Amino acid sequence: MTNKNTDTEAPYGAPTTSPGSGQPVRSAAEAGYSRRTRPEPAFASAPSYTLLTAVALFIGVGLISNISATKAVLLFPGLHLDLGFLQLDGLVTDGAFFLFPLAYVLGDIISEIWGFRTMRRVVAMGFAVQVLASLCFTIAMHLPAPDFYENQDAFSAVVGVVPQFLAAGLVGYVVGELINSYVMVRMKRITGERTLWARMITSTVIGEFFDTLVFCTIAASALGMTIGSGDYWNYTIIGFVWKVLVELLIMPLSYAVIGRIKRSEPSYQESLRRYEAEVAGPA
Repeated sequence: MTNKNTDTEAPYGAPTTSPGSGQPVRSAAEAGYSRRTRPEPAFASAPSYTLLTAVALFIGVGLISNISATKAVLLFPGLHLDLGFLQLDGLVTDGAFFLFPLAYVLGDIISEIWGFRTMRRVVAMGFAVQVLASLCFTIAMHLPAPDFYENQDAFSAVVGVVPQFLAAGLVGYVVGELINSYVMVRMKRITGERTLWARMITSTVIGEFFDTLVFCTIAASALGMTIGSGDYWNYTIIGFVWKVLVELLIMPLSYAVIGRIKRSEPSYQESLRRYEAEVAGPA
């Protein structure tokens, strides 16, 4: 007997996925298919929109921070403190102090939800973007300017130090973010879903320590500091303490964001059910 319900399957050659979404189409009627329309072109399935957003923000924050960091900043100039090797005449930092800690928050989110392998790829993409930025700035600085352009010296004064900051940022960024992600994922293998706060704090302290030490050591001379001087230690220690404090202050928000993404990502929920079943063992 012939089945008269012809809407249960798409005809041969009809699209089996919704264009651009990668989601399966349940019937020819739902797809709006007819023999008079052209077949839909091929599209790859898009990855998680949430992951794409996190990656874009992570790379953007890193690039903007490395450019903003070319400006030296003095906070609380009336503050004076002498601790021997650390002499404070105000707090010396750079123009990225208010933004860069967000990179570690985003790194924690990506590592916690998508894992170390994904984070390595994100760091590699960020590295490539920053290398490209450094190359473009260098080329633009050395291109000949017309007579009417009066800002060549100003442009060179700002952009000319960017490659050094990008070099500092690249090394610190790769070392710090990879260590941060590795520590967080290794701890999660031990604790599972428990004690997210401990993973975030521990990974940030270790990752930020190496990131700040490497970055400040390479970038110090571009800001006019001598390595080992009071200003250098001020710049390094205050930068490290500030970044860790920011992580602690916004941890409740990070918790909420991570929890929401975990609940809304089907692949994470599937992986979590599999993990819980393995922990529970055979029934």
